[in-house]
Amino acid sequence: MSIEVFNESGWEGVHEEMLIDVLSFALGEMDIHPDAEASIHIVDSDTIADLHVKWLDLEGPTDVMSFPMDELTPGYSRPDGVQPGPAMLGDIVLCPEFAEKQTTKAGHGLPHELALLTVHGCLHLLGYDHVEGGLEAVRMREREETIMYSVGLPRGGSYVLDRNE
Repeated sequence: MSIEVFNESGWEGVHEEMLIDVLSFALGEMDIHPDAEASIHIVDSDTIADLHVKWLDLEGPTDVMSFPMDELTPGYSRPDGVQPGPAMLGDIVLCPEFAEKQTTKAGHGLPHELALLTVHGCLHLLGYDHVEGGLEAVRMREREETIMYSVGLPRGGSYVLDRNE
């Protein structure tokens, strides 16, 4: 995987290499071509608030946004799967300032929260969505929790995985 990180936030405690490792792992778990490309942009609250209004017509900052480019589906290595070449998946935009506010309620630190948001953003790049709710949201949450569990960062309060497994 080719993953670039652009840290424009000035926020302390962002472990860029860990985010690259988490995204690379998530894409591997989703069976995405190993030559696929993606980028992670780490920005401040004002920047993500501007993107939030521009692209989603929603006021205020948020924790993560995703901007898919090429449409890919998991399964490149299956015998019956389509054999796509390398592709640009898109951009994940993270706001550590906003994410930091969520860590107390979530019961984990900023690195864990940013890893979770990276996985969440990755799934959006791959077409998963939770906005409408329902089964699609459950599938996205299931996949998110499975990846986080596999990478060694289980999410507290999971309704998908038994933490005693």
